Amino acid sequence: MSRGDLSEAEWRVLRGLLPIDAANRGRGRPPEENRSIINGILWRLRCGTPWRDVPPKYGNWNTIYRRFRRWSEAGVWEAVSVTLAEIMADSGHYSIDSTTRSRPRLGSGRKRGAHRRALGRSRGGFTSKLHCLADARGRPVAFHLTVGEAADCKAYDTLIAMPEQAPKALLADKGYDADAIRTDLARRNIQAVIPGRSNRRIKIEHDRALYKERNHIERFFGRLKINRAIATRYDQLAENFLSMVHIAAARYWLKFVHAA
Repeated sequence: MSRGDLSEAEWRVLRGLLPIDAANRGRGRPPEENRSIINGILWRLRCGTPWRDVPPKYGNWNTIYRRFRRWSEAGVWEAVSVTLAEIMADSGHYSIDSTTRSRPRLGSGRKRGAHRRALGRSRGGFTSKLHCLADARGRPVAFHLTVGEAADCKAYDTLIAMPEQAPKALLADKGYDADAIRTDLARRNIQAVIPGRSNRRIKIEHDRALYKERNHIERFFGRLKINRAIATRYDQLAENFLSMVHIAAARYWLKFVHAA
């Protein structure tokens, strides 16, 4: 087993969530080959290289890529990440934040297909923005991908509706200080721990002690960017990039399985 490959304990958990067991698949590959293919996907996630550079010990690079694409289109990677989050998430409070990712190369640079890629023009060039909702320990619960110039608050409606279990409080920075968001949180009976903007006529107080816990989601983004395929966005299609994010999130959740 190479550094970064799935351990026996991680594989036992992950195998039950993937459509590879005899009851979930037809005449497919044996489980041993499936594990090698997934390790190849994890290698590419860590290194961010072209798929053709995946080491042969994991199998044919095209087989690995086609498995990644097929399960991306089927929503398998997102389902695995969401399932692990629903089982172990600490819903005492959630935090919401975003980070901007850029692409090093855009080919011809034409605008055609920009929507499918979730890329937009911002101060950093052509970028996309990854929005995340994290639990009380900074572990990812949901993701949403938008163009780079999109405001943080635009992803609120999508993210807050994703988890099955509602939190008691939501922690966010001033980018989410909007009357519509505060009204919606009040309707959901969720405490808004959001500092008010400096230009508000009426100052809004927030729980400063609880707000300090928002550092957990910022630290999670740092852990997420250890993976080069996420630190720099190498995938053109938004679906592929978001699948890589879900794979990284699932791998992160696997660390907490035994503790749960």
